[in-house]
Amino acid sequence: MTALFIIGLILSAVIGLSLGLIGGGGSILTVPILVYLLGVAPHDAVGMSLAVVGATSILGSYLHWRRKNVELSTGLLFGAAGIVGALLGSPLTKLVSAESLLLIFGLLMFVVAVSMLWRRKHEISDTPHKPHPVQGVLAGLGVGILTGFLGVGGGFLIVPALVFFGGLTMKKAIGTSLFVIFLNCVAGLLGHLSQNVFDWQITGVVMALAVGGAIIGTILSHRIAARRLQSMFAVLVLGVGAFLVVKNYAVIF
Repeated sequence: MTALFIIGLILSAVIGLSLGLIGGGGSILTVPILVYLLGVAPHDAVGMSLAVVGATSILGSYLHWRRKNVELSTGLLFGAAGIVGALLGSPLTKLVSAESLLLIFGLLMFVVAVSMLWRRKHEISDTPHKPHPVQGVLAGLGVGILTGFLGVGGGFLIVPALVFFGGLTMKKAIGTSLFVIFLNCVAGLLGHLSQNVFDWQITGVVMALAVGGAIIGTILSHRIAARRLQSMFAVLVLGVGAFLVVKNYAVIF
């Protein structure tokens, strides 16, 4: 077992920790971990990522539901739109090269990092907003396409969308986002199963570590403020994104 492989396993737990603690962000690391640390082919990593993030999210959403922080009706509305988007996005993965896929992924990581830092400095009000179902459905559809195409949960987009368009408080938005991510991941995974052959052994190990991290993150989310961790995690995502862009931009161009 190499040092890179061990680092990959450690970071697998961070995936779940972020999902449980701040409702998103962690899934963006799954594909880079699988590709660069665990030796998985990029196209296969997208589908494996959906399995890992989906399993982690359903556990996290259950733990939040026990604390009454999941709004099922709103989650089902966003999730139904996300399922359609994920099924539409899944076939798109095969249309781009491995290098292009990772370059797009790196650029998305910049967006995620900036979004997390913005939320850190401009804290979203915890006062419930008036629901806007139409905008919510459109947001859910867009996130679903992203999930199917790149294998990310999209919690960094779902959480603010649930606050602004779903009318939820921040705590309920975090718990509900995990439920939406699960639905999107299931749909995306079904779309990828017919296109790829997965290493289920590696998937299972990463999944177990991520689930353990999610349990810890969910417990901590009710005991500590996640703002500092969010900033540190955003810097990590920014660094990994820069690595992906530089490495794959050079190959393509």
